[in-house]
Amino acid sequence: MGILKYRPHIVGLMRIGFLVNPIAGIGGRVGLKGSDNVEEEARRRGAKSVSPDRAKEALTKLVSQLGSSVKDVQFLSCSGVMGESELLRAGVTQSGIEIVHRPPKHTSAKDTEAAAKAFAERGVDVILFCGGDGTARDIVKVVGKNVPVVGIPAGVKMHSGVFCTRPENVAFLLQGFINGRIGPGEAEILDLDEEKYRKGKWVVRLFGTATTLQEPNLVQAGKMMVAEVADEAIKDEMGEYLSELIEKEPKALFILGPGSTISRISKSLKVDKTLLGIDAVVDGKQVGKDLDERSLLGLLDKHEPAYLAVSPIGAQGFILGRGNLQLSPKVVRRIGISNIIVFATPSKLQVTPTLRVDTGDVKLDSEFAKKEYLRVIVGYRTMRMHPLQV
Repeated sequence: MGILKYRPHIVGLMRIGFLVNPIAGIGGRVGLKGSDNVEEEARRRGAKSVSPDRAKEALTKLVSQLGSSVKDVQFLSCSGVMGESELLRAGVTQSGIEIVHRPPKHTSAKDTEAAAKAFAERGVDVILFCGGDGTARDIVKVVGKNVPVVGIPAGVKMHSGVFCTRPENVAFLLQGFINGRIGPGEAEILDLDEEKYRKGKWVVRLFGTATTLQEPNLVQAGKMMVAEVADEAIKDEMGEYLSELIEKEPKALFILGPGSTISRISKSLKVDKTLLGIDAVVDGKQVGKDLDERSLLGLLDKHEPAYLAVSPIGAQGFILGRGNLQLSPKVVRRIGISNIIVFATPSKLQVTPTLRVDTGDVKLDSEFAKKEYLRVIVGYRTMRMHPLQV
């Protein structure tokens, strides 16, 4: 399918194309590391859709922010769970919605592409979607850089630079766009090969470049891969420090988050750490591998206290809410904010101005926000206080 040419709508109503990927993020809590082609398995494991509520959260805030001026906005969307339902739940009137695509009961990437095509043909000013990197890729495949694209984060992995840092920040971003205070800019669309991801291989590809709305406090940066030879020695030092912590508390449960930093640190523990999964250790012995939310809660029932070792995503700064949805609000509360241990090399922190969390629970996120700073381990018994923003 070719890239559609787009002429912005200038006079009259602000026209927003809006769609929801109803299965985005469904595999996260149950440890499936994505949603592509795993909906049936995820539901068999008890997973529930997360994108409808994330979409409603963003839209409700947007409607509230716009107030009476919401009448000057026209939403073009899909029928049912691909957009219309969430718009109505958020308080948008039916007269403010134009249905441009009617998907079947079980939606697919083809429906996302069809909706994006209809949005561009009708001259929307911006496309707002709720999903993950795959949804962003499907939209940009159709519209290229001709229409600004903004994402409400709801996927398992979101490495692209078009996502708002939190769902409610969509309101401030779009209001700024409507008022002319926030303009467009370019962002990379990155996509992770989910099949390889589930096998423990991290293969992130640059799909292309999109146009988005640029505001660094509201829109996340694209993931940055930080790799320096000197960092490996620093990670080994961090591993020694983690080993000492485990030795001091032999009854404690240590939960090891995903990613290359924690994987390298865990080598000193001599456990079979999964690169992209979540594992657990008690007294130096592995008690869980590639755990999902239910398994983590089961271990937390048996062991206390519990600690969580995580590392931020380079540049983005997320320690919770991106690529580790198994660490649900229930799990995080059981562990306790004060028992979260953040590890990062100095070079990673240098390109990561703030740490971020997006747990999906507003109250829990506000508890993090009160901290303002988190302690980050940057070497052997060496730490630094780093800004935290939610």
